Amino acid sequence: MTCDDVRVALSARLDGEDPQAPAGALDAHTAACPGCRSWLASAERVTRLTRLQAVEVPDLTAAVLAAAAAERAAHRDGRVAAARARRQVLRVAVAVAALAQLAVALPILLAGAGVAADPHTGREMASFDVALAVGFALAAWRPERARAFLPVALVLAGCLAATSVVDVAASTTALVHELGHLAAVVQAGLLWALTRSGGEPEHRRPTVLAPGRG
Repeated sequence: MTCDDVRVALSARLDGEDPQAPAGALDAHTAACPGCRSWLASAERVTRLTRLQAVEVPDLTAAVLAAAAAERAAHRDGRVAAARARRQVLRVAVAVAALAQLAVALPILLAGAGVAADPHTGREMASFDVALAVGFALAAWRPERARAFLPVALVLAGCLAATSVVDVAASTTALVHELGHLAAVVQAGLLWALTRSGGEPEHRRPTVLAPGRG
């Protein structure tokens, strides 16, 4: 067999066809012939390259990004829902504190109940308490405006707490008489928590209209 005959047969065998020649004769010729052996190596390399096909890999980028965005949105929605629930609880607490303060102050203001010794001073204090109760009620109704009322509540709570400590230490009043001032401290704490609970609407930027052209 000539080299051309051997190479045709080897090519057919590489393609899975009948080489029309004994396999032993082809292998013996290839082992003895450097040219055919080199040709066979090159042919095998080309055959492997042509048989290797690129595998199409699906593009999962959009799906992965969508899943990540959905997870972030669910987490954000969960935090927003929790913040809203906490805010609602604080609004109810502030409203209850305002109603309780009104329930105590209105009888004193209208009828002087419980202040027979000094009705005028009692009514003045009751008027002050009613004003505070109205402020707390407005804060519960419009939480976004609670921040404006917060300094008043904090200053009142601080002053009452400080004067109570001084008066009790100086024995000018009994501790049991000053326990009522704890309500102002509790109210200030509730109002502060309400302002920190979030959920306030974003301030809209004013729309600037461009001057018309003459």
